[in-house]
Amino acid sequence: MLARITNYIPVTFKGVLMGAADIVPGVSGGTIAFITGIYETLIDSIRAIDPYSLKKLFRLELRSFWQTVNGGFLLSLLLGILFSIVTLSNAIVYLLEHHTLLLLSFFFGLIVASAVVVAARVREHSVSAWGAGLAGVLAALAVTNLSPVSTPESWWFIILSGAIAICAMILPGISGSFILLLLGKYTFVLGAIKDFNLTVILLFGIGCAAGLLSFSRILSTLLHRFHDRTMMLLAGIMLGSLTKVWPWKAPAAISIADGEKAMLFSANLSPAGYLRETGTDPLIASALALMAAGLLLVFLLERLSSKTGDSLKTYS
Repeated sequence: MLARITNYIPVTFKGVLMGAADIVPGVSGGTIAFITGIYETLIDSIRAIDPYSLKKLFRLELRSFWQTVNGGFLLSLLLGILFSIVTLSNAIVYLLEHHTLLLLSFFFGLIVASAVVVAARVREHSVSAWGAGLAGVLAALAVTNLSPVSTPESWWFIILSGAIAICAMILPGISGSFILLLLGKYTFVLGAIKDFNLTVILLFGIGCAAGLLSFSRILSTLLHRFHDRTMMLLAGIMLGSLTKVWPWKAPAAISIADGEKAMLFSANLSPAGYLRETGTDPLIASALALMAAGLLLVFLLERLSSKTGDSLKTYS
């Protein structure tokens, strides 16, 4: 029993990293899952929650249900994510508001290295695989250059927003919070959570559950049947999303409620252009050092994950 608990401590730590990444606009927890070697296990575990496993739950066959859905893994990961959101959110938001350039520099290096790690897992670099990678870059560029829209507050759109946002959250490179902003529902959902509006929270939760369960099945199928093309597609999405974590940005051109998200819609500049536009030191040396730190962290996590990843693929 103690050995099993010890085995899942690294999973909880990876959940902490995922939670911290999800707090930052433009960064996806799915990226962290990928570079820490648990992405495919996560997708397969979520996919296992289906009518067959739920039937076991309703029959109170709890042990069998737990093993089927890889319950130890999912619970350990969820605990880490929740711990991170509760304990680190204020610190991350503070860094985002007061040290945006430095924080984004770190995540820029992290995502670049992540794309390299993912592409390195491709077994055969075929034309179709490279085509999938290019499609991923173009898709991410298209999504991340959209502007927020005005959308209805009807029950069906709240559900749809939850489904789309959760799908983005488990895709490496695309932030679920960014998608909510594009759909015009970030402030609305955040307000509902703060006001404890159970109706909105329930509808949004239903959308998240439906999107997660359905999209995980699609991803799992793609990873198993079209491994190389899917890996290159995900690497392309990561590279295409880099425009949103480029450190040197012009002041936001539009106003966003709860303005800590406004950086998502500001223009990218060169370090020299940033100095001219803002009159602020671009901190090139510090930014490059943090990019390098992000690169090194990814390769360290990749090395460590190779020692723990295989044992987590066994449902226990």
